[in-house]
Amino acid sequence: MSRRPPPRDRNTAPALGALVREQTGESWKTVKRLVSTGKVFVDGRAELDAGVRPPVGASIEIRNNAKKPKRGKFEVQIVYQDAHLVVIDKPSGVSSVPYSPEERDTAMDLVRAAWRTRREEANGPLIVVHRIDKDTSGLLMFARSKKGELGLARQLRDHTMDRQYSCVCNGRVSPRRIESFLIRDRGDGLRGTNRHDEKGRRSVTHVEVERSLRNATLCRVRLETGRTHQIRIHLSEAGHVLVGERVYSRDAELCGRPLLSSPRLLLHAQTLGFVHPVTGERLSFRSEYPADFTRELGKLEVR
Repeated sequence: MSRRPPPRDRNTAPALGALVREQTGESWKTVKRLVSTGKVFVDGRAELDAGVRPPVGASIEIRNNAKKPKRGKFEVQIVYQDAHLVVIDKPSGVSSVPYSPEERDTAMDLVRAAWRTRREEANGPLIVVHRIDKDTSGLLMFARSKKGELGLARQLRDHTMDRQYSCVCNGRVSPRRIESFLIRDRGDGLRGTNRHDEKGRRSVTHVEVERSLRNATLCRVRLETGRTHQIRIHLSEAGHVLVGERVYSRDAELCGRPLLSSPRLLLHAQTLGFVHPVTGERLSFRSEYPADFTRELGKLEVR
């Protein structure tokens, strides 16, 4: 059974889980199971993330007989490792860490799987020091010792770590420095900028233009601070929603602005540089665009 929910004001726009619960009357536990097992379809496509906010007017359908879609086997590339840290290249579609007890195939799981394949000890510590979004690809690091954790965390806190991303944005972007105070809920369940006072966490993003595309711009973005969804929020609020964005596109959709589509978010953590927390050596890593990013970028190149 499917139905098209009535248009909603942006201040009450819910996530998919809330829409399914409203439609079915089931408990949150049941709703999460329906979504995670591939029985909830948004505009005809299975959606496995209960936190996604569907486009305005999207059709939400429950198919109780549907089987969970098979996904390709994810792997991570270990770029660097020693006794104190590990740097990996994460594919899009993989969570950095588990966000629920039942979540599997996270970056942490895949690192341990890679260690087992290489016949290395897979039960040692993996300590979270930073994250990148599930739909973002690229460089991610974990600490493997207390010294590693403290040293890396200090550099993140002092904003001395070099982190540069590549992204494709809707429209023509100009170079800029974006500063705002980000909050967990701007009033509609989405993270965003508090426009009334300075409550929230100070967030600074530096945007440079690499080249113009068809109705889009390839940008290099440097993080001065590293807040959750910072790049996605800052650019969407600046009127340049990332191509493939499925959460922070709501304002543009409500205004009727056409957005370019992509099966993946076109955001890639391309460079990562820091001082080794134990040896003091300066380390710098670069990740080339993965095939799915390159493919979508090619569609937008000016011929």
